[in-house]
Amino acid sequence: MIPFIDLARQHAALRAELVAAMGRVLDSGQFVLGAEGRALEDELAVACGVRHAVGVASGTDALRLALTALGVGPGAEVLTPAFSFVASASTVVMAGATPVFVDIDPETYTLDVAAAERAVTPRTRAIIAVHLYGHPAPMDAVAALARRHGLAVVEDAAQAIGATWAGRPVGAWGDVACVSFYPTKNLGACGDGGMVLTDRDDIAERVRRLRHHGDGGRYRHVELGYASRLDELQAAVLRVKWRRLGEWTERRRRLVARYRDRLAGLPLSLPLERREARHVYHLFTVRHAQRDAFAKALADLGVGSSVHYPLPVPSQPMFGGDERRFPEAWRAAREVLSLPCFAELTDDEADAVAAAARKACELI
Repeated sequence: MIPFIDLARQHAALRAELVAAMGRVLDSGQFVLGAEGRALEDELAVACGVRHAVGVASGTDALRLALTALGVGPGAEVLTPAFSFVASASTVVMAGATPVFVDIDPETYTLDVAAAERAVTPRTRAIIAVHLYGHPAPMDAVAALARRHGLAVVEDAAQAIGATWAGRPVGAWGDVACVSFYPTKNLGACGDGGMVLTDRDDIAERVRRLRHHGDGGRYRHVELGYASRLDELQAAVLRVKWRRLGEWTERRRRLVARYRDRLAGLPLSLPLERREARHVYHLFTVRHAQRDAFAKALADLGVGSSVHYPLPVPSQPMFGGDERRFPEAWRAAREVLSLPCFAELTDDEADAVAAAARKACELI
């Protein structure tokens, strides 16, 4: 069986460094808001080209706190893609605002900027650009739309750390950007974690306050916040992995090049990479008109795969909308399938995946 992902391989290769990093934290006795977290924040801020990085407890919290720090709340509308992980919209509801769904570009799965412009109303306060699967949204066009309508821009970079658009890192385009360190991400913790990136002093200051119960210093709580702090053990783990992220990204890109060569000519739509983009391939997601049959055939041939995502966000039970209002999101949810693409996957395994994909296409 070739697994869809195997984190045990990653951790086996890094075990000594991870144990040493965790030992530093245990010896320090500082487990929250300590030196490891501050160092990670400094390192990511520099790499992402922003002045501030603020560690929080999850990517979901990064989105929720970012929206609140921007002043998004009751009565406001936020534009967000109809095809994404649910947190891109659920966090808007958590902030007290209303998500307004927008269809996607069928080639990159990112926000359709023209559709977003049509969805702007006098109540629109922000736009969430999701860099889905590791491909950046067209941030120059998103930024121009936001300027025309006076909107804040939130980058959902949960799947795209290290990606660039027009040579500029994701995270450095919007008013604020949000990163997830969920274990399966390209830069994943051994548990949950997230980061808020911003060039704005006011946003950074407020997120730091909100993540710590609205604390203004010395147990003086100036607004309603809650506990959302990136713990020191996770920060130490992430600092070890951060040093490998560049080589892991290059390995993913080499695997993708291998897949493109070996999957050519099959009735599959392969991921597209826009000229302006540097894709980091958090997921290598193909499309097949008979996706479920294709996935079953792959499983029978010993290849793991996964669907990201089987429902458009408006069709999630919590939203209960009409997915057919967003035809590209609706079609993507029925056709996409992610194949194994992680840095520790061997060339032989990638070739075996491609061979199984070819055989599966013959069987269905």
